[in-house]
Amino acid sequence: MENVEKSYDFIIIGGGPAGLTAAIYGGRARLKTLVINKGTVGGLVNTTREIVNYPGYGQISGEDLMQDFKKHAESFGVEFLRDEVVRTDFSQEDKIITTKKGNVFSAKAVIIACGSEPRLLNIPGEKRLRGSGVAYCATCDAEFFEGEDVVVVGSGDQAIEEGMYITKFARKVIVIVLHDEGILDCNKVSAEKAFQNEKMEFIWNSTIEEVLGQDNVEGVKIKNLKTGSSTELACQGVFFFVGMVPSTYFLKESGLEMDRRGYIPVNELMETNLEGVYAAGDNRVKYLRQVVSAAGDGATAAVAAERYIEEMKAFNSNVLESDKRVLLLFFNALDNESLEFTTLLEEVNKELMERFKIMKVDMTTKKNLAHKYSIEKAPSVVVLDKSQEVMRLDCSAVKDNLKSQLY
Repeated sequence: MENVEKSYDFIIIGGGPAGLTAAIYGGRARLKTLVINKGTVGGLVNTTREIVNYPGYGQISGEDLMQDFKKHAESFGVEFLRDEVVRTDFSQEDKIITTKKGNVFSAKAVIIACGSEPRLLNIPGEKRLRGSGVAYCATCDAEFFEGEDVVVVGSGDQAIEEGMYITKFARKVIVIVLHDEGILDCNKVSAEKAFQNEKMEFIWNSTIEEVLGQDNVEGVKIKNLKTGSSTELACQGVFFFVGMVPSTYFLKESGLEMDRRGYIPVNELMETNLEGVYAAGDNRVKYLRQVVSAAGDGATAAVAAERYIEEMKAFNSNVLESDKRVLLLFFNALDNESLEFTTLLEEVNKELMERFKIMKVDMTTKKNLAHKYSIEKAPSVVVLDKSQEVMRLDCSAVKDNLKSQLY
């Protein structure tokens, strides 16, 4: 194991609205909290020129809103680190986080809030000319195309709304649309505004095959999906708005459950399949991906993680500091055999004048503990003396035999 430089209660991977909200809750709970973010705190929200649906603000830029979030977190003592997480080890009670700059941290709980990023089409010329005419953020780059011709790829809300913003700078914006004439994937209000915008043109039933140019974008090759013919169109910029993908690629070997697209499924507490690891915001499976829903995710994950940490502290304290031997009972709350054995064990312990302290562990939720003691089925009992295992009980034994095992 790598040498841990610093230990935290919370480590939050990602500094967008979900991560920052979780940080506020963690800091306010007086938990030692670190936010690791590979870019500017705020993430993609920083590229939103105006937000009009976040409660209490009316109208504010994404960048200003995220700065308010960060200041709020800092007021509770939250630490921030600009770095990229490249490796994780979630197999033990203390989670290990390793960054690109060689930092190694441990945490009692980890909240993954790394968000999402623009999806690439990976067509010829796209990666090579990124930053030299190929762009994914209108707010960031539209001003560089003053008086020039720009192509927009996509027809959803983001593509059409960002395309209209680009018309404030560009001479002309040409939108490449997969569908028949007049059909866009965006909301009706934005579609009507786009059709009325004199600077916007549309090429229907088409897709982009290649971005042309040597050092800078000089044009695009467009394929008509109905005729199969290809044509070249001169332009100086290409903006891609074809969806988002979760930024979870660094978690592929972590043991974390993800769907085929890389999104993380969670329950109502934002818990993942790994104990002590939570996911919040745009990198999780969810219906609505907006600032307000991300903030809600972050709050839920932080409160759940805080309670998990307190439960683990209580467990460790009761086991390590117990004057009695501990019967560590692994059970399944939904299994009748487990429930019947739990009652039997408690009766036997009473007959023995409560010589043992019984610690119940639901192995369906405390998976790390089950793994630590190599428990595969419930019910199972590990007998501990000052945290050291001294024996295991035969849980199939009848009451008298169970009592004899404990003498």
